[in-house]
Amino acid sequence: MLEVADVDLHYGAAQALWRVSLKAEPGKVSAVMGRNGVCKTSLLRAIVGEQAISGGEIRFDGKILGKLPPHDRARLGIAYVPQGRDIFPLLSVKENLETGFAPLPRSERNIPSYIFDLFPVLSGMLRRRGGDLSGGQQQQLAIARALVTRPKLLVLDEPTEGIQPSIIKDIGRAIEWLRDQGTIAILLVEQYFDFVHELADTFAVMDRGEVVLAGTRADMDADKVRRHLTV
Repeated sequence: MLEVADVDLHYGAAQALWRVSLKAEPGKVSAVMGRNGVCKTSLLRAIVGEQAISGGEIRFDGKILGKLPPHDRARLGIAYVPQGRDIFPLLSVKENLETGFAPLPRSERNIPSYIFDLFPVLSGMLRRRGGDLSGGQQQQLAIARALVTRPKLLVLDEPTEGIQPSIIKDIGRAIEWLRDQGTIAILLVEQYFDFVHELADTFAVMDRGEVVLAGTRADMDADKVRRHLTV
């Protein structure tokens, strides 16, 4: 579904990514780990089209994305849940979910019922403003809004950050269910090792803009990974 091949990325004269390669496949969770400041978010911004790459290529569903802008990537089936959630605080929960209709044809502009099975708390809050929700509820709303777009690739940037343990478990169960449907590729950026170890099928660890460790969950050496997650 997604193939990142030897990608470089610059901010002016400063190079942020150095020949980064990874894949995300339907029915699997691909995790990217690393401490703060190693350019994990820059990689995601390149994938969703918010930042142009300066070398290598990104393919999605067999197509080279090139300079395709974010809204066109969304229409292809790439959904992004950014770090910090970026919900609309003055819109209701229902209106936030409906913003996910933008890349869809009119015939598909509805909220799939399974979203409320994954995040039942949202069904009782449809009229509440997004800004009135707790941080964990806002994170569930942000993921639900992305799922409204019927993505082929779901990109999650640190979904457990600042979230209470009970909601982290809910988010983990939702990711597991989505993976098991076999139709969505999930790319997860995360620092919480136990969360990744439980969910990821493949992983890559970044340091200073490069992938320094990669493999399957069975290959994951906890001590080596943890060394790259601590400051």
